[in-house]
Parts: sequence; C-alpha cells; structure tokens
Amino acid sequence: MIDVEGVSKSFGETKALVGVDMSVPAGFVEGLLGPNGAGKTTLVRILATLLAPDAGRARISGIDVRTDPNTVRSLIGLAGQYAAVDERLTGRENLVMVGRLYRLRAKLAKVRADESLERLGLVEAADRPVKTYSGGMRRRLDLGASLVGRPQVLILDEPTTGLDPRTRLDMWSFIRDLVAEGTTVLLTTQYLEEVDQLANHSIVIDRGVVIASGTSDELKARVGTDLIEMELSAAELDRTTAALRGIGCGTPIIKRANSHITIPTCVPVPDLMAAVRILDNAGTVPVSLGLRQPSLDDVFLALTGRSTDDDGPSTTTPTSPQPARSPA
Repeated sequence: MIDVEGVSKSFGETKALVGVDMSVPAGFVEGLLGPNGAGKTTLVRILATLLAPDAGRARISGIDVRTDPNTVRSLIGLAGQYAAVDERLTGRENLVMVGRLYRLRAKLAKVRADESLERLGLVEAADRPVKTYSGGMRRRLDLGASLVGRPQVLILDEPTTGLDPRTRLDMWSFIRDLVAEGTTVLLTTQYLEEVDQLANHSIVIDRGVVIASGTSDELKARVGTDLIEMELSAAELDRTTAALRGIGCGTPIIKRANSHITIPTCVPVPDLMAAVRILDNAGTVPVSLGLRQPSLDDVFLALTGRSTDDDGPSTTTPTSPQPARSPA
C-alpha cells in the first residue's frame, strides 16, 4: 500500500533523506521513528504530495506521488502535528468543508461528517465553534477531518502530542478500529509506548538514513536480554562508567541529565552481580540499581546515542543502515 524506493531529499547542503526504502502492506500500522531532525516529517510530506523527492520513487496503492499527486490525495488522509481546524467554524462545519474539498456531494459530506463526529465522541460539541474546544477535542476533530474522505492510507504525524493520558488511550482505540476495517496507517510519534501498542512494524531513521527496522520485539532484542540500570551522583558518573566497561554486551549508555547508566546484559543476573562487585570495590553507593526489560527508548539510545526528543549530536556510532521491509 505504501512503497518507497531510494527516496532522497536535500535542502541546500542539508541531506534530509538519503536513499530511504520502506514497504507497508495494506491494513498494517507502520511506525516511523527517529530523533527530532531525523527526516520523518520530510518523508511524510513527500508521501502526502507536499514535497517532491530529489531522487527515488514513492507510491501509494501503486500511484506515484510525483507523477499523479491528485489521485494520491484522493487515497490518503493526513493528520499533522498540530490541529488544522478553523476556529470560527463549528466542528460539523469543519468536517463538511473538508468533505466538499474532497469533492463529495453536499449530502454525502454531511453524512460523513456526522459519522466522524459520532466515532470521535464529538456529537454534543458538533455545533459549537471550535474556538471553544479543548486541545484534545481539536485533535480528535482534526483526525475526523482526515477520515471524511474514507482514505485507504492514513498518515498520522505525532497525532497524540500534548494529549492527556485518557484521550491518548481513546485515540489508540480509534486507530485500532480503523486498522481492523482495513485502513493502512503510517505513524510517526515521540511516544514510543504508542509504537509498542499500535505498530506491526517500524523503521528507525537518523539523519535521513534508515538505521534499523523490525517489530518492537525485534528492535528491543538488539539492545540485549535485560538492562542493568543505575543512578549515581553526578560526581561519580564518569569514573563508574569507565570501571563498568566490559560488563554485559555493550558499551554503558550515559544519561547525564539524571546521572543514569544503562548497560545491556548478556546473562542478566551474573552481569548484575559483577556490576555490584565493581561498585563495591570502588566504594560507590548507587542511588538506585536494578534489572529491567529494554524499551524502545533504549533502542534509540543504543542506535543513535540520543532519545527521540534530543536535538543534540549523537554520542554513539549508529549501526549500519538496513532495508526497511515490512513482513507481508
């Protein structure tokens, strides 16, 4: 349903995308992950026909986004990072307007608007001006607008940013319902739990290059079986990190903001006991120490040296780029 082959895009000397490949079957949720500035939004804009790639090809349901953008636009829905709704109109008027822009007949546009309002729990607020809506309500209305045209592919660019936990769970449930009905979803998000909950498969982009791909479990497996995590005083951080090298299956990862050290393990309990002995011999008393299972945030730190919301330079060497092919 989504097919990207060797797509590259530059802005002046900045290479936003470098030979990106991605293939997403119908009815799948594909996670598009990476730190800020990785190239995610550039790829989204290319798939939404808002940017033309410099090289390579991107297709939606077999239709080339560059040579036939009008047909592609009839096949997709897009909900961006910010709710694109008109505050002066009511919720219902916003959705009807979008339906008309999809060239639906007036009666059908009203029917589709009512359906979206019902599914998103906005019926009671349908005839209120959007300027009276909360942030979560505006986000739901924006998602509703992307669905009025009954898209085959729904592109969600950080759809739950800024939502409270309950509204986020409601949005997850709604996305699952859409996928169950056959909609294909491309999801970019800063909330890695969202990928765990929704995505069948994900690709990780850093500096415009695909550096990893797989299911959530496959990506986590790259970090190790379990992780040793400890919090220390800032003064002991560098000395302790140096002493712990050789423990586990990888280089210790440091989060200086909260004086944390994370170490991928080979054999969890023996590795933990070895770390305890090193700390004891060094006279270091950690604030906290324990084992835990890896998360996708650990994957980001291991692959890129930074988390999803970090704009700073990478402090570790990313793994070699890998093709991003979702299982059929």
